[in-house]
Amino acid sequence: MTVQDIRAFNRFYTNVIGALDYGRHLYAPYTLTESRVLYELAHSPSGTDAADLRTALSLDSGYLTRILNKFEKDDLVERAPSERDPRRRRIVLTERGRDAAGLLDERARESVGELLGSVAADDRPRLAEAMRTIRTILGDNRRPASAEDVALREPAPGELGWIVERNAALYASGYGFNAAYEGLVARIVADFAEDHDPHLERVWIAELDGRPVGCVMCVRDDAPGTARLRLLLVEPDARGLGIGDRLVGAVVDFAREVGYRDIVLWTNDILGAARRIYQRHGFALVAEKPHRSFGQDLLGQDWRLDLHGIPE
Repeated sequence: MTVQDIRAFNRFYTNVIGALDYGRHLYAPYTLTESRVLYELAHSPSGTDAADLRTALSLDSGYLTRILNKFEKDDLVERAPSERDPRRRRIVLTERGRDAAGLLDERARESVGELLGSVAADDRPRLAEAMRTIRTILGDNRRPASAEDVALREPAPGELGWIVERNAALYASGYGFNAAYEGLVARIVADFAEDHDPHLERVWIAELDGRPVGCVMCVRDDAPGTARLRLLLVEPDARGLGIGDRLVGAVVDFAREVGYRDIVLWTNDILGAARRIYQRHGFALVAEKPHRSFGQDLLGQDWRLDLHGIPE
Protein backbone atom coordinates (compact mmCIF):
# COMPACT_ATOMS: atom_id res chain seq x y z
CA MET A 1 0.00 0.00 0.00
CA THR A 2 1.38 3.37 -1.05
CA VAL A 3 0.26 7.00 -1.02
CA GLN A 4 -0.48 6.66 -4.74
CA ASP A 5 -2.74 3.66 -4.08
CA ILE A 6 -4.87 5.70 -1.69
CA ARG A 7 -4.94 8.73 -3.98
CA ALA A 8 -5.98 6.55 -6.91
CA PHE A 9 -8.80 5.06 -4.85
CA ASN A 10 -9.89 8.54 -3.74
CA ARG A 11 -10.07 9.70 -7.37
CA PHE A 12 -12.07 6.62 -8.31
CA TYR A 13 -14.50 6.93 -5.41
CA THR A 14 -14.93 10.67 -5.95
CA ASN A 15 -16.03 9.87 -9.49
CA VAL A 16 -18.49 7.29 -8.14
CA ILE A 17 -19.99 9.81 -5.72
CA GLY A 18 -20.12 12.39 -8.49
CA ALA A 19 -22.00 9.94 -10.68
CA LEU A 20 -24.65 9.65 -7.97
CA ASP A 21 -25.34 13.36 -8.27
CA TYR A 22 -25.04 13.62 -12.05
CA GLY A 23 -27.84 15.87 -13.28
CA ARG A 24 -29.69 15.48 -9.99
CA HIS A 25 -28.36 18.25 -7.73
CA LEU A 26 -28.58 15.70 -4.95
CA TYR A 27 -27.84 18.14 -2.13
CA ALA A 28 -29.38 21.31 -3.67
CA PRO A 29 -29.93 23.88 -2.36
CA TYR A 30 -27.42 22.80 0.31
CA THR A 31 -23.74 21.95 0.22
CA LEU A 32 -22.53 18.45 1.10
CA THR A 33 -21.42 19.64 4.55
CA GLU A 34 -24.74 21.37 5.20
CA SER A 35 -26.52 18.17 4.21
CA ARG A 36 -24.38 16.21 6.68
CA VAL A 37 -25.40 18.60 9.45
CA LEU A 38 -29.07 18.18 8.58
CA TYR A 39 -28.64 14.40 8.54
CA GLU A 40 -27.07 14.34 12.01
CA LEU A 41 -29.80 16.57 13.43
CA ALA A 42 -32.52 14.44 11.83
CA HIS A 43 -31.12 11.39 13.61
CA SER A 44 -31.17 13.16 16.98
CA PRO A 45 -34.93 13.76 17.43
CA SER A 46 -34.50 15.48 20.80
CA GLY A 47 -31.70 17.66 19.46
CA THR A 48 -27.99 17.75 20.10
CA ASP A 49 -25.54 20.23 21.58
CA ALA A 50 -23.62 22.32 19.07
CA ALA A 51 -20.34 21.19 20.66
CA ASP A 52 -21.25 17.51 20.24
CA LEU A 53 -22.33 18.16 16.65
CA ARG A 54 -19.01 19.81 15.89
CA THR A 55 -17.12 16.83 17.35
CA ALA A 56 -19.24 14.22 15.54
CA LEU A 57 -18.66 15.88 12.16
CA SER A 58 -15.09 17.10 12.80
CA LEU A 59 -16.05 20.64 11.77
CA ASP A 60 -14.36 23.93 12.54
CA SER A 61 -16.32 25.83 15.19
CA GLY A 62 -16.67 28.98 13.09
CA TYR A 63 -17.74 27.01 10.01
CA LEU A 64 -20.45 25.17 11.96
CA THR A 65 -21.67 28.43 13.49
CA ARG A 66 -22.09 29.96 10.04
CA ILE A 67 -24.05 26.91 8.87
CA LEU A 68 -26.33 27.01 11.91
CA ASN A 69 -26.87 30.75 11.51
CA LYS A 70 -27.96 30.14 7.91
CA PHE A 71 -30.25 27.30 9.00
CA GLU A 72 -31.81 29.43 11.71
CA LYS A 73 -32.41 32.27 9.24
CA ASP A 74 -34.12 29.78 6.88
CA ASP A 75 -36.25 28.42 9.75
CA LEU A 76 -34.63 24.97 9.59
CA VAL A 77 -33.38 24.86 13.19
CA GLU A 78 -34.08 26.30 16.61
CA ARG A 79 -31.44 26.96 19.27
CA ALA A 80 -32.00 26.86 23.02
CA PRO A 81 -29.94 26.37 26.21
CA SER A 82 -28.70 22.79 26.62
CA GLU A 83 -30.46 20.68 29.23
CA ARG A 84 -27.08 19.27 30.30
CA ASP A 85 -25.19 22.55 30.46
CA PRO A 86 -26.90 25.98 30.18
CA ARG A 87 -23.67 27.39 28.77
CA ARG A 88 -24.12 25.21 25.70
CA ARG A 89 -26.65 25.51 22.90
CA ARG A 90 -29.01 22.71 21.91
CA ILE A 91 -29.91 22.47 18.22
CA VAL A 92 -33.28 21.06 17.12
CA LEU A 93 -34.77 20.78 13.64
CA THR A 94 -38.00 22.66 12.99
CA GLU A 95 -40.80 21.06 11.00
CA ARG A 96 -39.41 22.73 7.90
CA GLY A 97 -35.96 21.41 8.77
CA ARG A 98 -37.29 17.85 9.13
CA ASP A 99 -38.95 18.14 5.73
CA ALA A 100 -35.67 19.31 4.16
CA ALA A 101 -33.70 16.49 5.81
CA GLY A 102 -36.31 13.97 4.69
CA LEU A 103 -36.09 15.13 1.08
CA LEU A 104 -32.29 14.88 1.08
CA ASP A 105 -32.46 11.40 2.62
CA GLU A 106 -34.98 10.26 0.01
CA ARG A 107 -32.77 11.53 -2.83
CA ALA A 108 -29.73 9.80 -1.36
CA ARG A 109 -31.57 6.49 -0.94
CA GLU A 110 -32.79 6.57 -4.53
CA SER A 111 -29.34 7.38 -5.91
CA VAL A 112 -27.50 4.78 -3.86
CA GLY A 113 -30.23 2.26 -4.65
CA GLU A 114 -29.63 2.79 -8.36
CA LEU A 115 -25.88 2.37 -7.87
CA LEU A 116 -26.40 -0.82 -5.87
CA GLY A 117 -28.73 -2.08 -8.56
CA SER A 118 -25.80 -2.13 -10.95
CA VAL A 119 -23.87 -4.50 -8.64
CA ALA A 120 -24.41 -8.24 -9.13
CA ALA A 121 -26.14 -9.90 -6.17
CA ASP A 122 -23.20 -12.28 -5.67
CA ASP A 123 -20.80 -9.32 -5.41
CA ARG A 124 -22.76 -7.35 -2.82
CA PRO A 125 -21.50 -9.27 0.26
CA ARG A 126 -17.91 -8.72 -0.95
CA LEU A 127 -18.58 -5.02 -1.45
CA ALA A 128 -20.11 -4.67 2.02
CA GLU A 129 -17.19 -6.53 3.62
CA ALA A 130 -14.65 -4.35 1.79
CA MET A 131 -16.40 -1.21 3.05
CA ARG A 132 -16.40 -2.53 6.62
CA THR A 133 -12.70 -3.36 6.32
CA ILE A 134 -11.80 0.17 5.22
CA ARG A 135 -13.83 1.70 8.05
CA THR A 136 -12.28 -0.63 10.62
CA ILE A 137 -8.66 -0.15 9.53
CA LEU A 138 -8.80 3.61 9.02
CA GLY A 139 -10.76 4.15 12.20
CA ASP A 140 -14.49 4.58 12.64
CA ASN A 141 -15.30 7.30 15.15
CA ARG A 142 -18.41 5.63 16.46
CA ARG A 143 -18.60 4.52 20.08
CA PRO A 144 -17.12 1.08 20.80
CA ALA A 145 -19.46 -1.85 20.27
CA SER A 146 -21.28 -3.16 23.35
CA ALA A 147 -23.32 -6.25 24.19
CA GLU A 148 -26.51 -4.30 23.40
CA ASP A 149 -25.37 -3.97 19.78
CA VAL A 150 -25.42 -7.75 19.25
CA ALA A 151 -28.57 -9.51 18.03
CA LEU A 152 -29.19 -13.27 17.96
CA ARG A 153 -31.25 -14.47 15.02
CA GLU A 154 -31.83 -17.35 12.62
CA PRO A 155 -29.38 -17.73 9.71
CA ALA A 156 -30.09 -15.88 6.49
CA PRO A 157 -29.59 -17.61 3.13
CA GLY A 158 -25.89 -18.28 2.62
CA GLU A 159 -24.97 -18.08 6.30
CA LEU A 160 -24.87 -21.83 6.84
CA GLY A 161 -22.01 -21.71 4.36
CA TRP A 162 -20.50 -18.88 6.41
CA ILE A 163 -20.48 -21.19 9.44
CA VAL A 164 -18.43 -23.75 7.51
CA GLU A 165 -16.04 -21.16 6.08
CA ARG A 166 -15.36 -19.33 9.37
CA ASN A 167 -14.93 -22.52 11.41
CA ALA A 168 -12.43 -23.86 8.87
CA ALA A 169 -10.51 -20.57 8.64
CA LEU A 170 -10.34 -19.80 12.37
CA TYR A 171 -9.39 -23.31 13.46
CA ALA A 172 -6.74 -23.51 10.75
CA SER A 173 -5.16 -20.20 11.71
CA GLY A 174 -5.56 -20.62 15.47
CA TYR A 175 -4.88 -24.32 16.02
CA GLY A 176 -3.43 -25.67 12.79
CA PHE A 177 -6.44 -27.85 11.94
CA ASN A 178 -6.34 -29.29 8.43
CA ALA A 179 -9.09 -29.73 5.82
CA ALA A 180 -10.52 -32.74 7.68
CA TYR A 181 -12.06 -30.33 10.18
CA GLU A 182 -13.70 -28.33 7.40
CA GLY A 183 -15.12 -31.59 6.08
CA LEU A 184 -16.57 -32.44 9.50
CA VAL A 185 -18.20 -29.02 9.87
CA ALA A 186 -19.55 -29.20 6.33
CA ARG A 187 -21.21 -32.55 7.07
CA ILE A 188 -22.75 -31.26 10.30
CA VAL A 189 -24.15 -28.20 8.56
CA ALA A 190 -25.33 -30.18 5.52
CA ASP A 191 -27.17 -32.68 7.73
CA PHE A 192 -28.95 -29.81 9.46
CA ALA A 193 -29.82 -28.04 6.20
CA GLU A 194 -31.18 -31.18 4.53
CA ASP A 195 -33.17 -32.64 7.41
CA HIS A 196 -33.91 -31.02 10.77
CA ASP A 197 -36.93 -30.63 13.02
CA PRO A 198 -37.46 -26.85 13.50
CA HIS A 199 -39.34 -27.54 16.73
CA LEU A 200 -36.39 -29.38 18.29
CA GLU A 201 -33.32 -28.10 16.41
CA ARG A 202 -32.07 -24.58 15.75
CA VAL A 203 -29.14 -22.49 14.60
CA TRP A 204 -28.38 -19.05 15.99
CA ILE A 205 -26.34 -16.34 14.29
CA ALA A 206 -24.93 -13.46 16.36
CA GLU A 207 -25.05 -10.25 14.33
CA LEU A 208 -23.05 -7.08 14.96
CA ASP A 209 -23.03 -4.05 12.65
CA GLY A 210 -25.00 -5.97 10.05
CA ARG A 211 -22.58 -8.91 9.80
CA PRO A 212 -22.45 -12.38 11.40
CA VAL A 213 -19.87 -12.60 14.19
CA GLY A 214 -20.85 -15.82 15.94
CA CYS A 215 -22.92 -18.99 15.75
CA VAL A 216 -24.06 -22.10 17.57
CA MET A 217 -26.29 -25.10 16.84
CA CYS A 218 -28.69 -27.18 18.91
CA VAL A 219 -29.51 -30.58 17.36
CA ARG A 220 -30.97 -33.87 18.55
CA ASP A 221 -28.48 -36.37 19.91
CA ASP A 222 -28.74 -40.10 19.30
CA ALA A 223 -29.82 -40.62 22.92
CA PRO A 224 -33.57 -39.95 23.36
CA GLY A 225 -34.38 -36.73 25.19
CA THR A 226 -30.84 -35.36 24.73
CA ALA A 227 -29.80 -32.26 22.80
CA ARG A 228 -26.32 -31.69 21.41
CA LEU A 229 -24.63 -28.28 21.29
CA ARG A 230 -22.40 -27.88 18.24
CA LEU A 231 -20.17 -25.41 16.42
CA LEU A 232 -19.97 -22.58 18.95
CA LEU A 233 -17.88 -19.83 17.37
CA VAL A 234 -17.23 -16.11 17.96
CA GLU A 235 -15.16 -13.98 15.60
CA PRO A 236 -11.91 -12.74 17.23
CA ASP A 237 -12.76 -9.06 16.69
CA ALA A 238 -16.14 -9.52 18.44
CA ARG A 239 -14.87 -11.27 21.57
CA GLY A 240 -15.23 -9.63 24.95
CA LEU A 241 -18.89 -8.70 24.40
CA GLY A 242 -20.36 -11.80 26.03
CA ILE A 243 -21.48 -13.25 22.70
CA GLY A 244 -20.38 -16.79 23.53
CA ASP A 245 -22.31 -16.68 26.82
CA ARG A 246 -25.44 -15.48 25.03
CA LEU A 247 -25.20 -18.17 22.36
CA VAL A 248 -24.79 -20.96 24.89
CA GLY A 249 -27.57 -19.43 27.00
CA ALA A 250 -29.85 -19.46 23.95
CA VAL A 251 -29.21 -23.17 23.47
CA VAL A 252 -29.89 -23.93 27.15
CA ASP A 253 -33.12 -21.92 27.20
CA PHE A 254 -34.34 -23.47 23.95
CA ALA A 255 -33.52 -27.03 25.03
CA ARG A 256 -35.35 -26.61 28.32
CA GLU A 257 -38.33 -24.96 26.65
CA VAL A 258 -38.88 -27.77 24.13
CA GLY A 259 -38.49 -30.50 26.74
CA TYR A 260 -34.99 -31.94 26.41
CA ARG A 261 -33.74 -33.77 29.48
CA ASP A 262 -30.07 -32.81 29.09
CA ILE A 263 -27.53 -31.25 26.70
CA VAL A 264 -24.22 -32.82 25.70
CA LEU A 265 -21.28 -31.49 23.71
CA TRP A 266 -17.85 -32.59 22.54
CA THR A 267 -14.85 -30.27 22.51
CA ASN A 268 -11.09 -30.32 22.97
CA ASP A 269 -9.09 -29.17 25.96
CA ILE A 270 -7.20 -26.55 23.90
CA LEU A 271 -10.42 -24.49 23.64
CA GLY A 272 -10.09 -22.93 27.07
CA ALA A 273 -12.38 -19.93 26.56
CA ALA A 274 -15.23 -22.11 25.31
CA ARG A 275 -14.81 -24.56 28.19
CA ARG A 276 -15.08 -21.71 30.71
CA ILE A 277 -18.35 -20.64 29.09
CA TYR A 278 -19.72 -24.18 29.36
CA GLN A 279 -18.74 -24.33 33.01
CA ARG A 280 -20.48 -21.02 33.76
CA HIS A 281 -23.69 -22.48 32.35
CA GLY A 282 -23.46 -25.59 34.54
CA PHE A 283 -21.94 -28.13 32.15
CA ALA A 284 -19.83 -30.82 33.80
CA LEU A 285 -16.91 -32.74 32.29
CA VAL A 286 -17.87 -36.42 32.08
CA ALA A 287 -15.10 -38.01 29.96
CA GLU A 288 -11.74 -37.32 28.33
CA LYS A 289 -9.87 -39.24 25.62
CA PRO A 290 -6.75 -38.43 23.59
CA HIS A 291 -7.11 -38.67 19.84
CA ARG A 292 -5.38 -37.77 16.58
CA SER A 293 -7.68 -35.66 14.42
CA PHE A 294 -7.49 -32.71 12.01
CA GLY A 295 -3.72 -33.13 11.78
CA GLN A 296 -3.22 -32.58 15.54
CA ASP A 297 -2.78 -34.60 18.75
CA LEU A 298 -5.73 -33.55 20.92
CA LEU A 299 -7.51 -34.33 24.16
CA GLY A 300 -11.20 -34.72 23.42
CA GLN A 301 -13.72 -33.94 26.15
CA ASP A 302 -17.39 -34.82 26.64
CA TRP A 303 -19.48 -32.35 28.67
CA ARG A 304 -23.06 -32.69 29.92
CA LEU A 305 -25.68 -30.38 31.42
CA ASP A 306 -28.62 -31.86 33.34
CA LEU A 307 -31.52 -29.54 32.55
CA HIS A 308 -33.50 -30.81 35.54
CA GLY A 309 -30.64 -29.75 37.79
CA ILE A 310 -30.67 -26.04 36.87
CA PRO A 311 -33.31 -23.48 37.86
CA GLU A 312 -36.20 -22.61 35.53
